[in-house]
Amino acid sequence: MSLEHKILQHGATQLLALSGRVDSASAAQLEGALQPLFTQPAQQAVLDLSGLDYISSAGLRVILMAAKQARASQGRLLLCGLLPQVREVFAVSGFLKILSVVPTLHEALGELSAPPAPAAPA
Repeated sequence: MSLEHKILQHGATQLLALSGRVDSASAAQLEGALQPLFTQPAQQAVLDLSGLDYISSAGLRVILMAAKQARASQGRLLLCGLLPQVREVFAVSGFLKILSVVPTLHEALGELSAPPAPAAPA
């Protein structure tokens, strides 16, 4: 199965739902889908991986680049819905420690729609 993606708007949050496989052959397609998500400052996006069966190191690299692009533009990228075999790849690579991952799409959308936490007093 090849990579398929769908982009939806949920309020101020963009949702990119993936299904299939991300490997060296489809990583450029994923990059093309992710790139426009953070062209404006402070954009928010959810990457729903619940339909993703497989991800290679090429796919991990693309997601890491998107997360860096989000941070650089003062935006946020949340990942959700990782199937066990995909979650294992993220865990082994150490990406679960550096990327924002929540279990479900509902939680991701709720987290991004919640008002920001007040800053800690200096």
